[in-house]
Amino acid sequence: MTKARVSIIMGSTSDLPVMEEAAIILNEFEVPFEMNALSAHRTPAEVETFASSARGNGLEVIIAGAGMAAHLPGVIAAQTEIPVIGVPIKASLNGWDAMLSILQMPPGIPVATVGINAARNAGLLAIQMLALHDPALMEKFARFKEKLKEKVVQANRDLSEVKYPFKTN
Repeated sequence: MTKARVSIIMGSTSDLPVMEEAAIILNEFEVPFEMNALSAHRTPAEVETFASSARGNGLEVIIAGAGMAAHLPGVIAAQTEIPVIGVPIKASLNGWDAMLSILQMPPGIPVATVGINAARNAGLLAIQMLALHDPALMEKFARFKEKLKEKVVQANRDLSEVKYPFKTN
């Protein structure tokens, strides 16, 4: 059985519509992952057990999504040695409360933070971290970035066909 390299954690399954974007991108890159609901406030003992055993269980990166007070990523980061990526979820105050909670970690407890509801970017950041020691994954990521570039180049070709009387290009 394949072991997860990445763990996607959310405070509750109500966060799944956001956090599944990380799952989708990890799946596209064929990176084994797990998904669980854990709450820093409602299941603190389970969070502690998960975080303290994450490295021993073979996990290499944790993506933790949380809304409002958003303590989950920081609580996990405080109890593990592996990188934690925080995803602020728009639950109240347009997600700014979650963003600031995840960004403002005390010295020594870093949490990489992506934009509000940006779980896809969290998945991509996890892939980049893993790819540092995985040449095949790095090649897949390089091809992904090239496709992004090709989309913009094509968009500019398409825009060159849009005509307006005062458009100069």
